Amino acid sequence: MTSKERRVGTVSRGIRCPIIREGDDLAKIVADSVIEAAECEGFELRDRDVISITESIVARAQGNYASVDDIAADVKEKLGGDTVGVIFPILSRNRFAICLRGIAKGVKKVVLMLSYPSDEVGNELVSLDKIDAAGVNPYSDVLTLEKYRELFGENKHEFTGVDYVAYYGDLIREMGAEVEIVFANQAKAILDYTDCVLTCDIHTRARTKRILKAAGAKIVCGLDDILTAPVNGSGCNESYGLLGSNKSTEDKIKLFPRECKQLVLDIQKKIFDTTGKHVEVMVYGDGAFKDPKGKIWELADPVVSPAFTDGLVGTPNELKLKYLADNDYKDLSGEELKKAISESIKAKGDNLVGNMASQGTTPRQLTDLIGSLCDLTSGSGDKGTPVVLVQGYFDNYTN
Repeated sequence: MTSKERRVGTVSRGIRCPIIREGDDLAKIVADSVIEAAECEGFELRDRDVISITESIVARAQGNYASVDDIAADVKEKLGGDTVGVIFPILSRNRFAICLRGIAKGVKKVVLMLSYPSDEVGNELVSLDKIDAAGVNPYSDVLTLEKYRELFGENKHEFTGVDYVAYYGDLIREMGAEVEIVFANQAKAILDYTDCVLTCDIHTRARTKRILKAAGAKIVCGLDDILTAPVNGSGCNESYGLLGSNKSTEDKIKLFPRECKQLVLDIQKKIFDTTGKHVEVMVYGDGAFKDPKGKIWELADPVVSPAFTDGLVGTPNELKLKYLADNDYKDLSGEELKKAISESIKAKGDNLVGNMASQGTTPRQLTDLIGSLCDLTSGSGDKGTPVVLVQGYFDNYTN
């Protein structure tokens, strides 16, 4: 073993940046911040490093905001403003409460249909054990609010302490709309109450819309159909509408960033022009992972990454070292084993799908994997590192 052999693989670093405001030159700020961090901390940029920028500062630089009134106007225009079924929202003060305020302000009555025992991303309304004990079939049974309370009482969220059933009901009434709350998991159950439906699910929205239209709904919109264009000068998102938005103030949301492919290309070019290194760049939001304690799936955004450079297209193409060590080279050890595994890695093809030696590697999109790493690195609180530099992600045992 030589003294120069690298002993470190992937490294993820949070990069501190100035507070971003609307109109800031984000490409320059990000590139400068990464280069200054490298100089200050004594590391060098390399080809295929990944610079990741949280979607929040991209949307802030774009000024991509909308108010409760903007949401209300678009909802009224697209859904008629009378009785609207609002179905399958996630339980979140940050993600949905301000959207719901706008929705309620744009209609006379909301029939709020909540999925149970949990929402789409795992926030629990009632435990499966309680469902079993009550003899309820969540696949088929529709519960009124009264029946839900009779069977299950008050159920506060484990982490937030909020009873979302009461919270959402109060919020709708505060905006001047009537509210009726029901619990069901079949989308077409809402049609017993109204034929104008706003479906608020994220990853299942296409199927939900298809089912509702096939069942005879008159108007079907998703959150991705609201604010797809500016309303009274508001921000918007042409691809995702309200999906991916989160709370900015009590009457304003920050939308998911608009088209930002040019931003990642600009950052890539600035880094190359300054350092001569060809880095990859991506914008990321929520990671794609699940919390085993709270059962919450992190991904409340429509995608992990809305924009990335071309070098981040695809999935990992890796061999499982322990498989090679325990099977192909089980009789080798030490330098002999190291050399054999290194040769296997160097000789691997471009597509290992179906190869037994690749089983157990993570079969997910590179942007989902790297975005999850970056989300955990940057956190969602006060770390002040909205940019993450990942080095060595594309290295392997032979580098």
